[in-house]
Amino acid sequence: MHLLQPQLHTRRAFLRRSGQLALTGAALPLALNLAAMGEAAAFDATDYKALVCVFMNGGNDYANTVVTYDDPSYNLYSTIRGGGAGQTAGGIALAKSALTALNPAVAPVDALGNVRQFALHPSMGGLSGLFNSGQAAVQLNVGPLVVPLTRAQYNSSNRVLYPRPPQLFSHNDQTSIWQSSSPEGSKVGWGGNIGDLALSGNTNSLFTCMSVSGNAVFLSGDTALQYQVSTSGAIKIQPATNSTVYGSSAVRSAIHGLIQQTRTHKLENEYNRVTQRAITAESSVTAALALTPPTTVFPADSFAQQLKMVARLIQGRSQLGVTRQVFFVSLGGFDLHDNLIAQQPVLMDRVSAAMTAFYNATVEMGLANKVTAFTASDFGRTLASNGDGSDHGWGSHHLVVGGAVKGRAFYGMAPPVSVGNSTSAPEDQWHVGQGRLLPSTSVDQYAATLAKWFGVANAELAGILPNIGHFGGTGYPVDLGFMA
Repeated sequence: MHLLQPQLHTRRAFLRRSGQLALTGAALPLALNLAAMGEAAAFDATDYKALVCVFMNGGNDYANTVVTYDDPSYNLYSTIRGGGAGQTAGGIALAKSALTALNPAVAPVDALGNVRQFALHPSMGGLSGLFNSGQAAVQLNVGPLVVPLTRAQYNSSNRVLYPRPPQLFSHNDQTSIWQSSSPEGSKVGWGGNIGDLALSGNTNSLFTCMSVSGNAVFLSGDTALQYQVSTSGAIKIQPATNSTVYGSSAVRSAIHGLIQQTRTHKLENEYNRVTQRAITAESSVTAALALTPPTTVFPADSFAQQLKMVARLIQGRSQLGVTRQVFFVSLGGFDLHDNLIAQQPVLMDRVSAAMTAFYNATVEMGLANKVTAFTASDFGRTLASNGDGSDHGWGSHHLVVGGAVKGRAFYGMAPPVSVGNSTSAPEDQWHVGQGRLLPSTSVDQYAATLAKWFGVANAELAGILPNIGHFGGTGYPVDLGFMA
């Protein structure tokens, strides 16, 4: 044990230098998570493709996002959510008159064989338009699953035969499980694992996985590490990029040398090597962003600006040396136990307007068929009202947007509208209480469909998605079919 510990004075000297650098703004931000990069197995990629995860933090309310519209189902929805007579708004139900039915090529059918209609939230006009013109699709009732489950199996005490995802209904754990198939504390996500396979196909593997929304386990692979940027661009190490420090070019030069010079101590030397890589990376990103950006107008809110930055990074893909990229953006505020009717419209408008602008930017760049954006969230919420909002749930409905999406379609099984608890009523078998949807499609299937389009081979899926081997039987295809 003693031999594995660094000498005390050397460690203190290193920490002291680190502290001094931090005081001058030189400490490495978490965004520059640039440990040694190694080669990973990869598929050959001669064209460009990108996946963009749009994460809605807090657990989005599925029932007011993809809203049941046919009269029998809408009337049940409205009654459960406290709507008024004559299909008017009330409680947390949206008025039917505020909705416009989507126009799918083939009408969806629910688990009981009923033909269904759906509408998107009234604030989602942009995404409704993309759906109806064929560039967006809805994946119904998707959520984390270890194995396919019925409600009886979910209620079974046999957790070996019928395992559930751990820590259901917990924000932190379900966010992590959505992004990584493991509860809070996971260090590897499926976006990062997809990135692992693309590393050696990119000239500069550092820019394979990029976040415009801080640290996210989704983008961390076994080898791939996320490179973080802000909506303003690359995150700089100030003393190394400023012309002066404390008004002195000499101080700047001294600090610049200190944080990059070769050291005899391995930890110090690695720190400085990573710092140099960060400085070089910042220069590369800044040069890529100097290109003329797409002229598509994005909304001014911070979430839309995240997607605008992704579009600019994609525009600079050649300068960054990449042919495959995975991105992460996010928007918070969806934990609406209260004020659902007042607050969700603002959030839905931001998601729809930003994703629509982003799609339009990919069209402008000639890359609409090469970039796919998809939504995700901690979990869905209860269909039942708690009076002013909805509580933590499980399954939810999500959107996939892009030129390669087989749009104007619903995928998966539409759940019946119910909050009943009968063990025999067919309509009650598709939720686990209060309308918390029991997912009929797993996140692993959703992710596998996106990964295959990206270029991942069938044989590589198990290395990305640990539960995918439990799916593939009747009603649980590995490829859900929404990508061309």
